[in-house]
This record gives sequence, C-alpha cells and structure tokens, in this order.
Amino acid sequence: MDETIQQPPDPVLDRLERVEAQLADFHQRSAHRESVIDRLHAENQEFREGLRRVVLEPVVSDLLRLHDSMVREAVRLGGAEPVAAKLLDSYADEVGLAVERCGYELFFAIPGEPFTAGRHTPAGTVPTAEPDSDNTVAEALSAGLLEIETGKVRRPARARFHRFDAVDPAPDSSVSDPVGSE
Repeated sequence: MDETIQQPPDPVLDRLERVEAQLADFHQRSAHRESVIDRLHAENQEFREGLRRVVLEPVVSDLLRLHDSMVREAVRLGGAEPVAAKLLDSYADEVGLAVERCGYELFFAIPGEPFTAGRHTPAGTVPTAEPDSDNTVAEALSAGLLEIETGKVRRPARARFHRFDAVDPAPDSSVSDPVGSE
C-alpha cells in the first residue's frame, strides 16, 4: 500500500508566506507613494518657476528699458564725452548682469547677421547696393531677451536691416507724387 502520509501544514512556513505577501504589498504602496511625491515635487517646482517669472517680469522689463537707454546715451556721448560714455556703458553691462540673475540673457543683433523671424524685429531698412547684404542686420537698436532655462526668446532684438534695391536710389524729378502733394 502506497499511502502518503499528509503532514500538517507548517505554521512557520505559512506565517512566512503571509509576511512576504505583506512586504510585497508594502513595497508596491511605497513605490506608488514615491511616484506621487516626485510628481507633486515637479509640479511645485514648475509652479514656483512660473511664479518667479511672473513676479520678476515687470522688473526685467524695466531693467531692459534702462539698459537700452544707457546704451543709446553712451553711443550719443561717445565722441563728445568718452569718459561718461564708457561709464554709462559699464552701468549698462551691470544692468545686463542683473537681468541674467533674474533668469534671462540679453542678446544683440550683430551687423551682417541674416534676419531671423522670432529673434529679430525690424525697425526700418537701410538701402544697400550689395545684393549679398540684402536682409541682413545693418544696425542694432536694442537688445533682445532670451529665457536661459528654456532658450525661448522673450523679446526679439530690434534692428534696421539692409534692403537691396537694384534701381538707382536717386530721386527722379520726372516721376509724379502718387500720394498727391498738392
């Protein structure tokens, strides 16, 4: 007779299996809790960054206007009072550093650089006889503003651009005024 003797279940083994199940459940809940904490932390950081940007935007705007005014005045004083012009230019650089501490970077239109939509704002044109210079920066007027963290242009740089005209720009006295200046 082949009788197998059934042994009673081992209470220690049974208890160990229940502990393992509880431990696995605990780890699963812990992993979920950690993912929720990570998501909330990321949302909080994003909110803080947005809040910082909104709070600092008017300050940065005013700093940018101050920078542009100082640069214009330094250029205007350049020949007549070089010491004052240099001093104003150094103050403009300090204002640029303050803007950087707010999370933005100033950038400038560089003469000869081609027009780039979104990065440049045209403020006028300058006639040129060079076809290769067409649609390139002739003169930078004001700085642009770039968000350092995202690389997004917040304010395009203002500049005058070269415009090639194949026709001689000399006025022709035989052409009548189309607007009617009577």
